[in-house]
Amino acid sequence: MSLQRPNHHLIDLLKILAAQCIVLHHFAAYGPLSQAAAQVTPELIEWLYDYARIAVQVFLVVAGYLAARSLGQSTLQTQGLLRTLRHRFERLVLPFVAALLITVLCSAVARPLLEGDLVPNAPSLAQWLAHASLLHSVLGVDSLSAGVWYVAIDFQLYAMLALLLWPMSHHRWVSRALTAAMAVASLTWFNLDADYDVWAIYFFGAYGLGALAWWAGLRAHHSSYARALLLGTIAVGIGSLVLEFRERIALALTVSSVLVVFGGAQLRLPPRVGSVVRKLSSSSYALFLVHFSVLLLVNALWSVLGLEYDELAFAFLFVAWASSILLSYIFHVQVEQRIAQWGAGRHHGQPTPY
Repeated sequence: MSLQRPNHHLIDLLKILAAQCIVLHHFAAYGPLSQAAAQVTPELIEWLYDYARIAVQVFLVVAGYLAARSLGQSTLQTQGLLRTLRHRFERLVLPFVAALLITVLCSAVARPLLEGDLVPNAPSLAQWLAHASLLHSVLGVDSLSAGVWYVAIDFQLYAMLALLLWPMSHHRWVSRALTAAMAVASLTWFNLDADYDVWAIYFFGAYGLGALAWWAGLRAHHSSYARALLLGTIAVGIGSLVLEFRERIALALTVSSVLVVFGGAQLRLPPRVGSVVRKLSSSSYALFLVHFSVLLLVNALWSVLGLEYDELAFAFLFVAWASSILLSYIFHVQVEQRIAQWGAGRHHGQPTPY
């Protein structure tokens, strides 16, 4: 089967855009810095708070796209379901726990200096275990950092897609039809009920659209069938918006359409620009993990200094943003990559799923 190489720069740019929006959303949502900035530009802070968070849909679609790619390259057949899921769990959880250690230390520094509920309480053993097992959202345990619900949902979604593909590995058309059916169920039913938002089925509409976009873009037998499934799912998704319009679903539909149309096109960037883009993209998960620690410390510094000029809040937020990007790259190189190398050696050089 001939695979069409994805446009890595397009994927990279989507990941970077989504990561930056999530960071800016948290910067606009938490701490005295956000309150000071809101005194200067209330419309901007309100927009970042209300709308930047839906960029998580970009992550969901791209994650489904990349997961379908990795699971379709004989990963399930060569490694088996349990080993595939174990590799994915390790890849997510080990950096996650390392980042939580940093957050706990930064929280201990910031807690005496900040009022309100911005700083998480000192963690209990039960909290640690719930986070390390990715059950914190399901169990209703207080989060130790901002946005950590996504890590648990990402693993649930990957496991759900793997479970849909594994039994029918020799009948791919059935697996793809099941994926489309599950995405339709999510878009038209489960995503309308917030009670399901701790489970993968709530988000599988966006994730499934990403997987279908990957299959629809393949130069292979059944690709026309996959395109029909994707178009049908998009049509149902648009229909579901008539019942209840959701910006997040509209964005997911748009991103999946962009991927299927432009995913195989070659986006040429100058070498230096391309290098920066790859670095920012590869450290996007690290940025998601570490930026809250930086936000805690910079808010604590603002509080200690007791500055009365709200305009300076943007300078502090810029420092927090730049420091988060720098720390995320260091974390990616020194933690994520070392963990990946350890995992590759431990698994005898077998490829780690996306």
